[in-house]
Amino acid sequence: MNSSMSQSNKSSWIKTAAGYAAGLLFGIGLAVSGMTDPARVVGFLDVAGAWDPTLMFVLGGAVVTTFIGYRLVFKRTAPLLGGVFQLPTKRELDAKLLGGAALFGIGWGLSGYCPGPAIASIGGLSLPLLAMLVTMVLGWFAAKRLA
Repeated sequence: MNSSMSQSNKSSWIKTAAGYAAGLLFGIGLAVSGMTDPARVVGFLDVAGAWDPTLMFVLGGAVVTTFIGYRLVFKRTAPLLGGVFQLPTKRELDAKLLGGAALFGIGWGLSGYCPGPAIASIGGLSLPLLAMLVTMVLGWFAAKRLA
């Protein structure tokens, strides 16, 4: 095996390990913040009843972290584990984006799960969670066919 092949395998392994570490950190954050409990999300949406502001604080923390993180990351000329930054170029709002956002919001409000917390909650699989995951996968397939 030549050294360039070994370097390529090492780089691929490091990228994969970094991805798993980021996913683990994200999942732990969701669990610690209580966002794997769909009742928290539904409680946040229940502004006329037993309102639970936890989600607002979690989202606020995410916005602050992202704001700081982007400023630090974009001081670099390239990402640590990639060739170039890959940022979206599309800036206009269209029917697909608005429709998808509306469907996402409706599904999140009805189930109390968005994709991250749903996947992080698989260990405690319940019928409502299974239904959400199945419809999420069906939505991915439908989106691919409609694209």
